[in-house]
Amino acid sequence: MKITDTSDLWWKSAVVYCLDVETYLDDDGDGIGDLAGLARRIDYLADLGITCLWLMPFYPSPDRDDGYDVTDFYGVDPRLGTHGDLVEVIRTARDRGIRVIVDLVVNHTSDQHPWFKAARRSVDNPYRDFYVWRKDAPKNAKNEVFPGEEVSVWEFDEKTGEYYLHSFYRHQPDLNIANPRVRDEIAKTIGFWLQLGVSGFRVDAVPFLLEPPDGVDLGDPHEFLRDLRRFLQRRSSEAILLGEVNLPYPEQVEYFGGQDGSELTMQFDFVGMQALYLALARRDPAPLLRALESRPEIAPESQWANFVRNHDELTLDKLSDAERQEVFEAFAPHESQRVYGRGITRRLPTMLEGDPRRIRMVYSLLFALPGTPVLFYGEEIGMGENPDIEGRAAVRTPMQWNAERNGGFSSAPPRRLVARPPGDGWAPAHVNVVAQRDDEDSLLQHLRRLIARYRASAEIGWGAFELLEHDQPSVLAHSMRSDLGRFVALHNFAERPVTVSVVLDDEPEDAALVDLLGPESIPLPGPRTAIELGAYGYRWFRVARPGDGRLG
Repeated sequence: MKITDTSDLWWKSAVVYCLDVETYLDDDGDGIGDLAGLARRIDYLADLGITCLWLMPFYPSPDRDDGYDVTDFYGVDPRLGTHGDLVEVIRTARDRGIRVIVDLVVNHTSDQHPWFKAARRSVDNPYRDFYVWRKDAPKNAKNEVFPGEEVSVWEFDEKTGEYYLHSFYRHQPDLNIANPRVRDEIAKTIGFWLQLGVSGFRVDAVPFLLEPPDGVDLGDPHEFLRDLRRFLQRRSSEAILLGEVNLPYPEQVEYFGGQDGSELTMQFDFVGMQALYLALARRDPAPLLRALESRPEIAPESQWANFVRNHDELTLDKLSDAERQEVFEAFAPHESQRVYGRGITRRLPTMLEGDPRRIRMVYSLLFALPGTPVLFYGEEIGMGENPDIEGRAAVRTPMQWNAERNGGFSSAPPRRLVARPPGDGWAPAHVNVVAQRDDEDSLLQHLRRLIARYRASAEIGWGAFELLEHDQPSVLAHSMRSDLGRFVALHNFAERPVTVSVVLDDEPEDAALVDLLGPESIPLPGPRTAIELGAYGYRWFRVARPGDGRLG
């Protein structure tokens, strides 16, 4: 797929910010965040430099899985507001230069969805084939997604005497994509939200979405994803599909649609994220370097999405058993901080024991690496998790706006809050927006500066990635080069300062490195240039050549 109008490729240099409406800001005082509250914080996001707001599910739901158990794909949960409130958020965001994307959760529904209720009435109900049923459950059909919580992926329905498939929780029956009516409903859902003004979708659990029922031959299941992309582009040339595909790199290429970029627009780099944490545990960039080197080539119209944290457990499933244990020991030493045998239920600052040098270096990496950075709400102020909340929900606590009761999230009594903020050293009294807003040394201001420089450095999103030769094993040095210029970044993973000799042997003699995060300019005396880095230090540069007019 060739897109010739680069204005439709806004996501190549976007800054994506993910939030859950119910934990962001409560406007009406009922203890639950809402769309009216979010609308009041659009200016905050614009000031931070966000260009794309990703809303986690806001649809009607029993809320047994944080809204991912949907009962109406076209609705808005009345606890959060109305369609009018949502359109106001989208319009206000657009006025501030922020696009909005929403979660597309269509590989399953809630068992309270009208389709599934109808499907359970009888084996010949018209909605029966919207789901996947069997008379006998296969042996050894373990639930690999939620081990310890769900034993099998098949659940017996007593009323009709058959088993239904649920790749996730038993209250989330899988939809049957082999049914053309189901595929049509998914397309209608996409069309509906595009009509209300969204700019795309974060597609939940894409491999599960494309998996046909046992014994059903769909031919190439990726043709369904190509159909969705074609439908999307017909309705909106700027809209994107950001896919959750936690698979090895070679398989991820298939979900991009290969070199023609005909399927997912963007994909999260789970492999790179896990390699980052192994590198942090070892204080050695080698694992991340290997991951970046092994990233396959993708179409120019495709893009990787980089992230440090998301709303789920910090999954480490692509590491070896020994590597995973190494990261566990470094960042989740207690069993209560781990889940499903593969993940960590902590946020970055607590894992790094609050060390501001390491935390800032990680976010410098997030914005400097090739791809589009994605932030999870609260990362910009260094929020921690609430260890008193079990499992993945530990990181889904209310946004901490100030040091007042409930962190300024809600005026409701604490017992009525949708979730409780941390009560330890990461409580709102110690970590909040107001305290950091006017503090030039705060993490919030650090991220504002990084975002501003990232947005002024289009090479990061558009350029060709290159690892640079140097002489310090603790340093990751790379450049991004395009016709827009050349960006150079260095990051020191060690707790000791280093002077690194970097090879930049293809630049003219009178070129210089202009510091993008400081006032310094370093001439390039020859093929090797010496650059100082502090403990966990980082530097961003742009190569300035005579006559190119690029000063920073």
